[in-house]
Amino acid sequence: MTRARVTTLLAVSFCGLALAGGAWAHHSIQAQFDINKHITVSGAVVRIEFINPHSYLTVNATDADGKVTRWAFEMGAAAQLRRAGLSRADRGGIKAGDQVTVVALAARDGSTSGLLQELKMADGREFKFTPDPNGN
Repeated sequence: MTRARVTTLLAVSFCGLALAGGAWAHHSIQAQFDINKHITVSGAVVRIEFINPHSYLTVNATDADGKVTRWAFEMGAAAQLRRAGLSRADRGGIKAGDQVTVVALAARDGSTSGLLQELKMADGREFKFTPDPNGN
């Protein structure tokens, strides 16, 4: 093989690998969450993380017997949260200890996690998130 062919082959292979990694890393909503099963969880905010490509809200929910269960909710990207009224600058006015009610799509694996659809604050504020049909 000539040097030009080897260089071209390596360049094409590298590009293919780079593109495959990005496709593998992205997941659809339906692969991870049950779009037909909504859950509602009420509890105290543990933490909110505004990061890309997905932000996260962690909530401790206490049942009638006093047992605390930690829930992790995936949210959209920081830009999607800003459009809904939540910003990284003020954390949307949400802080650890705040009481919230979350409506989410349940995780398919049965874990205490979900995809946040609505966030209701104790002070009456409500934030609604609707991911696009392609799972972004």
